[in-house]
Amino acid sequence: MVSEYTQTDRFRGARLHLCDVAGLEIRDCEVSGLKIVDCYGGAVHLGGAFERVVVNDVDVTAYVEAELDRLHPARVLARDATTPEEYQNAWAAVETLWSGTLDRARLLPDAALLEQVDGEWSFVETQRHLLFASDAWLGSAVLEEEAPFHPLGFPAGGTPREETEKLGLTLDATPTLDEVLEARRARMAAVRRVVDGLTTAELDRVCGRKPADPYPDQEYVVRRCLKVVLKEEAEHHRYAVRDLAVLEAGLAEPR
Repeated sequence: MVSEYTQTDRFRGARLHLCDVAGLEIRDCEVSGLKIVDCYGGAVHLGGAFERVVVNDVDVTAYVEAELDRLHPARVLARDATTPEEYQNAWAAVETLWSGTLDRARLLPDAALLEQVDGEWSFVETQRHLLFASDAWLGSAVLEEEAPFHPLGFPAGGTPREETEKLGLTLDATPTLDEVLEARRARMAAVRRVVDGLTTAELDRVCGRKPADPYPDQEYVVRRCLKVVLKEEAEHHRYAVRDLAVLEAGLAEPR
C-alpha cells in the first residue's frame, strides 16, 4: 500500500540517508532548496516551475527553458505578450494548437480520453481545468460575471474541497469530451471577443474582482489575468500532447 502525505510540513528540512525511495513521487509541493546528492537509479523525472535547476553541478535551467520554447513556440507568445496585438497573436496560436489536437484526440476511443497517464490529468480533465481557468481569470476577474463558474470546471490540484463546492463545481462528475467542449467553446469564444477588443488602457485596468475566493486579496490587472489564461492554455496543451503520444503508442502495441 502506498503511503500518502497531504498538507504536512513534517518533511521540511528532513534528511534521508541510505534509504530506498525508489518510486517516490512529490506532487504540488514547495521544494525550494531540495537536494539529491550522491544518489543513483534509473530514470528521474522533474516537472514544475523551478527558478534554478542544477544537475551534477551544471545549471541546466536556461537549456531546459530554451528547449521547451523551441518545441512549444506558443508558450513564448503567451509569456512575452505585452501589447494588444501580441495578446491577439498568442490567442490565435492557442486556438490553432487546440484545433489540431482535438482532431487528434477524437481518433482515440472515448475511454482513452478518460485515462490518466502516470497519474496526470486525463485529456478530459485537462479540458475541465482549462474551463475553470477561463471562468476564474476571465469570467470572474476580467468580465465580473455574476455566475462565472461552470459546474464541470476542474481547479488546480490541492484546492480544498469545500472551496470547490462554494464555487458550484462538481468534481466527481464524469462528463464526456463533447460535454466539456460545449462549455469550452463558449469560453474560448469569450476570450477571442476580449482580446479582439483590447486596448493598452484596458490591459492596464484593475479588475473589480479577484478570480475566486481561494485566491489572495490583492490587485488583479487585466493583462495579468489574460496572461494566466494564455499560459494555462499553452502549458496544458504541452502536457496534453505528451500524454496523447503515450495513449496512441499503447493502442498501437500488438495485444
